[in-house]
Amino acid sequence: MFRNEVLFYREVAPVVGVRVPACYRADENADGSTVLVLEDLSAWNPGADPVAAASLLAGMHSRWEGRAAARWPWLRPVYAGDELVARLYDQTWPDLATRPGLPASVLAFGESAHGRVTEAERAIATAGPLTLVHGDASTQNMRTGPDGEVALLDWEDVSYMPGVLDLAWLLVSSTDPARWDEVTAAYGRQDGLLRVLPSVLVQGLFSLADTPAGTPEAAAWTQRLDAACHRLRSVA
Repeated sequence: MFRNEVLFYREVAPVVGVRVPACYRADENADGSTVLVLEDLSAWNPGADPVAAASLLAGMHSRWEGRAAARWPWLRPVYAGDELVARLYDQTWPDLATRPGLPASVLAFGESAHGRVTEAERAIATAGPLTLVHGDASTQNMRTGPDGEVALLDWEDVSYMPGVLDLAWLLVSSTDPARWDEVTAAYGRQDGLLRVLPSVLVQGLFSLADTPAGTPEAAAWTQRLDAACHRLRSVA
């Protein structure tokens, strides 16, 4: 992951077409350690409006559709790490299932995903054209400048996958469900959204497991996960 971020700033950032921190140093040492020296954007406002973020992601995905892997063959492909994710989920879910306050929809999804995460991960490949994706497009990894410009940070998960994967994670990780239709409209093409939602729900459950129960953050995760489960069930 850290090597990929170094390669991103060396090779992709100069032409990616979206605002990212300027890179002053990107080194990979003989011992495998890496060094990045990046522009300080701490004076920018944390986060971004999800509609603006969706539009930005759509432009990047369109720009690199069908081209990114040939130019940067080191990009992480679909299926990378799917068996590891599946094993981790099967270890995590039994404890998470006992957490008080989980909606019935989330409990039902969590149980149904047990032993089937590899299937969900592999469904990503059928969700649309492959392109350059950020891989962790939550608003926590964004900053907004004084003029409204949005910058994307933290590129260690950069990959070659369907662009709708970034959209799905933006929704589940960062967007109030009342705005989901607005955000998906800003993104545009979304026909593969339901294909990637099971995988994204798994990632969201990992995040919920890492969030202390009873906190506002846990409540927000639960609300968004519930909305994603209901969206899946509405077309089942």
